[in-house]
Amino acid sequence: MSLNTSHIVPARREEVWAWHSRPGAVARLNPPFYPFTPITQTTDLAKGTTVFALPAGLKWEARHDLSGYVKGFRFTDVCVSAPIRALATWRHSHSFMSIEVNGVPATKVTDEVHTRLPQSSLAPMFAYRQQQLIHDMSAMQRFQQFSDHPFTVAITGSRGLVGRALAAQLTTLGHKVIQLVRTTPKKRQRRWDPQSPAADLLAGVDVLVHLAGEPIMGRFTDAHKQALWDSRVGPTAKLAELVAKSPQCDTMISASAIGVYSFNRGDEILTESSEAGEGFLAELSQAWEADCEAAVSAGKRVVNLRTGVVMSGRGGMLPLLRTLFSTGLGGQFHDGTAWFSWIALDDLTDIIITAAVDSSLSGPINAVSPNPIHNSEMVRTLGKQLHRPARFPIPNLGPRILLGSQGAEEFVLADQRVLPATLLKRGHVFRYRQFAAAVAHELGYEQLFDAPEVDIAAMPLPEVESESAPSRWWRFPGFGRD
Repeated sequence: MSLNTSHIVPARREEVWAWHSRPGAVARLNPPFYPFTPITQTTDLAKGTTVFALPAGLKWEARHDLSGYVKGFRFTDVCVSAPIRALATWRHSHSFMSIEVNGVPATKVTDEVHTRLPQSSLAPMFAYRQQQLIHDMSAMQRFQQFSDHPFTVAITGSRGLVGRALAAQLTTLGHKVIQLVRTTPKKRQRRWDPQSPAADLLAGVDVLVHLAGEPIMGRFTDAHKQALWDSRVGPTAKLAELVAKSPQCDTMISASAIGVYSFNRGDEILTESSEAGEGFLAELSQAWEADCEAAVSAGKRVVNLRTGVVMSGRGGMLPLLRTLFSTGLGGQFHDGTAWFSWIALDDLTDIIITAAVDSSLSGPINAVSPNPIHNSEMVRTLGKQLHRPARFPIPNLGPRILLGSQGAEEFVLADQRVLPATLLKRGHVFRYRQFAAAVAHELGYEQLFDAPEVDIAAMPLPEVESESAPSRWWRFPGFGRD
């Protein structure tokens, strides 16, 4: 089988080429719904090798072919690892052509694949890659409005779900990432002792992004709650003290959670100015944010990201829900009226980078989609995307058995209608405003773009479709419409 597909990216060819040549590009383009895990990414698109881990200990080695390389215009990779090489006979050429759309510079990217793999397995992969590249390049242009020079970012929790995605996006933008780890550090890492961090931990760092903390998922036993508290309250204060003393690091972005508003606010619209609530997660989030006070008092810019439920095919709630629906066990919780405040993973990393470059942002920021949904709507959307029934309500007893009564009420069964008022006021652009679009991207249900073989520069921009309609390449920022 073979696949030949093209799409238009709202950026100059030189920028798109540079993006592909930087660390993190493979991770950004790697679909979460296929069992490929990048191990190493080549630094040489002419003749280097990129390696992916596969199930059963297999590896996919993609060697770049010098004969298919034209700097700035084309590179080619070939699968060379046995036995995958014989099964797939993979050859993939990436071509880049400069064009204009309504007078705006853009790039036509063409992927040509020759392989034995069925086209049905290739289409979701390349649809995902197309969306990622278009959105990442559009986001890059928005970030450059505030800062076009590279900076150094230190990240705690860099090996978690959000941290990995953030680090990859930052490096494709040309920034330097330093991972703060609690084990023996490797290249581009520094050892971080949460209880007693080294005085020079932030040397040469411009921005600190603090994401580390014990995972909330689990039974809310006394031991688990203590671990949640100890991993956040205390270590955050010590990092804030380092930021306060740092001559270079002037921005601290610290994770928080919409749990600060409590779990049972019903139809009340919750913005950054809403009062905090009651309960364990509310108390934890308040103490977590208060730990940043040393940096605030020192005049440093501090952003507290009150994050909703992160939607990603790589981890968290979405893979669990997909499994339940795939086995016919999907359904709404109780009566389905609870509000579900969510955020797509790529929107969350966009928000973090925006907070890093936009000096006007400080204080609490609700990192959620502008369109929270009822639990019943979430269930209907998942059932439709996965072509599975969602007829049977899930009794509250199930989450209580798994998480305990308090964990179920404050986490899985939480009823919070949270809006990103601060981000909306500044005109922030969300990639996925609708839950269906985010799920389709993360689970592999998008459609391939097909760039028309006509005089693209002469094409008029059509009217933007409704939010529920499929995206098209001409709807993205950079072509005169948002």
